[in-house]
Amino acid sequence: MSTRDRVKRPPRSGYITPAGAKKMRDELVQLWTVERPRVTQEVADAAAQGDRSENAEYIYGKRRLRQIDSRVRFLGKRLEALTIVGGEAPKDPARVFFGAWVTLEDDDGEEVTYRIVGPDEFDLTKGWISMDSPVAKAIMTRRIDDEVTVRRPKGDIAYTITAVRYEPER
Repeated sequence: MSTRDRVKRPPRSGYITPAGAKKMRDELVQLWTVERPRVTQEVADAAAQGDRSENAEYIYGKRRLRQIDSRVRFLGKRLEALTIVGGEAPKDPARVFFGAWVTLEDDDGEEVTYRIVGPDEFDLTKGWISMDSPVAKAIMTRRIDDEVTVRRPKGDIAYTITAVRYEPER
C-alpha cells in the first residue's frame, strides 16, 4: 500500500495537559528502559535455541520488538509536537477553554459533565473528551448559560452550559 492509498486522518490538535504529557513520557521511559531490554533478552535466548524459522518465542519476540519500536517512535515524535497547556484558570473562568470541566444540560433536564483535553488523552470513562470532538468544538469559548447545538450523526442536540470549572492538576 503506497502512501497515496492510505486514508488521510484529520490533523490532531497539538495540546495536552501536564498530567497527559507526564503519562506519555512515563510510557516512553517504561518501554525504552524496561520493556524493550526484557524483550530483547527473550529474543536473544530464543535465538540461541537454534532454528529460528519454527521458534514461536523468537518470532513473537521479534514482532513485539517492532511494536515497541513503533510506539517509541510515535511517542517521541508526538511529545515533540505537543504544547503543554494548563495548570492555572483563565482570566475569565466562566468561559470554556482547554482543560475545563463543563456541565451541560439538555432540553429534558439531563446533565452531563465533560473535561476538555487533548486528543492523546481523551477517556470517556472519566468524562474526558477530545477538544477535536463535536461537543468540545461546539462549547469552546462559550460561557455559562450559553446555548449550543451539537451536530451528531443521529441528529442535533441542544445543550445549555450550566457550569464551568478549572481544577489544578494533581
